[in-house]
Amino acid sequence: MTGVPASAAGGSSGAQRARGTAAAADGARSEISGSASAPADEGGKAPRGGKITAAAVNQASVWNVANLLTMLRLLLVPGFVALMLADGGYDPAWRSLAWAAFAIAMITDLFDGHLARTYNLVTDFGKIADPIADKAIMGAALICLSALGDLPWWVTAVILGRELGITLLRFLVIRYGVIPASRGGKLKTLTQGVAVGMYVLALTGWLATLRFWVMAAAVVLTVVTGLDYVRQAIVLRRRGIAERAAVLEEKDA
Repeated sequence: MTGVPASAAGGSSGAQRARGTAAAADGARSEISGSASAPADEGGKAPRGGKITAAAVNQASVWNVANLLTMLRLLLVPGFVALMLADGGYDPAWRSLAWAAFAIAMITDLFDGHLARTYNLVTDFGKIADPIADKAIMGAALICLSALGDLPWWVTAVILGRELGITLLRFLVIRYGVIPASRGGKLKTLTQGVAVGMYVLALTGWLATLRFWVMAAAVVLTVVTGLDYVRQAIVLRRRGIAERAAVLEEKDA
């Protein structure tokens, strides 16, 4: 007769009780987890609050650091004009404060685009507001300088005409592709900023002579890079038209 030892029997029943307890615990955890993750609506629909939350996140994304820097640059424009024209526009102290506002605007222009691209903060607002802020601060400085007689009007017309013309050109050829920013364009922007900043300050002597040559270099770069952008736009348009024609021929075939 083969019997089962009492200790073995007890161990077997104890193991069964342990497994039963573990199963019950697992069931409880599953039930709690299921209730926590269950959708609010029947049929697998997402909770009503989900869309509201997503919309709130999308709205909040506009208020990122890159866009805030762009907004700051826009707000600096009227402040810069007020400082530039204060006390007749020739007081060195006020001109120094105007230069500080212009310098801050130029510095934020260097950082907002980099931050937006690096940390995925690109928004539709930023795409529109950033170029507007760039043109606004530079245009305000050039017009103020020409109005005060510190800078010839033809220089202001060449620089602003080029900036507005290239912006319009980009929109006209955007259906065919994007004209990338070139090194010459970046150098042009830097030279323009330095030259205009030197004119904003009440400089005399050799510094006044130096700023003349820096502005001359800025004007040359403005014209040369503008012509290069026109060339790129023509090439891009021709390429886009050729590609579309090839696609149509393939469809017809």
